[in-house]
Amino acid sequence: MKTRRTPHVVVVMGVAGTGKTTIGPLLADRLGVPYAEGDDFHPPANIAKMSAGTPLTDDDRWPWLDAIGAWAHGRAGLGGVVSSSALKRSYRDRLRAEAPGVVFVHLTGDRALIEDRMSHRQGHFMPTALLDSQFATLQPLAADEAGVDVDVSGSPEEITERAVVALADLEGQSPSPQRPALK
Repeated sequence: MKTRRTPHVVVVMGVAGTGKTTIGPLLADRLGVPYAEGDDFHPPANIAKMSAGTPLTDDDRWPWLDAIGAWAHGRAGLGGVVSSSALKRSYRDRLRAEAPGVVFVHLTGDRALIEDRMSHRQGHFMPTALLDSQFATLQPLAADEAGVDVDVSGSPEEITERAVVALADLEGQSPSPQRPALK
């Protein structure tokens, strides 16, 4: 089932293991826009660090975020979906500096569920051992940030549907002082 095109660029964000790489393409398909895998914007040095179990520093992340922001800027007015952990407000601010109209879909969930999903992934460079550093770094979306929180329990299709509904609700509402998690 296709949904109308959106002029927004949607950044699917969250800690490792929340399903950004699964939900991102499904959401892009539903919105009728292209998808870009955020991990593809990492320079090789970042992938090597993460593969070795070493968390990235902010200095490691800036070029990666700038590359994602440049992609989002190029899609302004056309729409698109890109994945990026975007764990800190400063990272999201950096993305917004490049592409002011981005909207965030924050995939949220119980740590045990996320760790279980990570332990069953194959061929991904992010080890489960870095999950604690991801949660420690996470700064959830603030009320003044354009975006929605979407719970990751259930099937990919259910999660995608919650994201589509939440984005539609966001477009139809004025900014809210409180951002409820969608379950």
